[in-house]
Amino acid sequence: MSTPEKKVKDKVVSLLKSYNAYYFFPATFGMGRSGVPDVVCCYQGKFFGIECKAGSNTTTALQDRELKAIEDAGGIALIINEKNLQTLEEALNE
Repeated sequence: MSTPEKKVKDKVVSLLKSYNAYYFFPATFGMGRSGVPDVVCCYQGKFFGIECKAGSNTTTALQDRELKAIEDAGGIALIINEKNLQTLEEALNE
């Protein structure tokens, strides 16, 4: 059974695949940085950190820290849910 967040991740991956974007799911397993986004992507030279959330779920303080660090480094940090997938598509098209 697929969780609501997994469904959002699947939609994000489907969109990234349709753009032939490079992406991966960073897996820290306690050995890396906490709070890294669910999906890391590179498309047309742009770096994306994508945090997927379901429903009204919000980011944690650690996730906010990592998303801010991505933006501070010139990357694009997005929080995507079921209702704003077009935000990712718009960012890919910029």
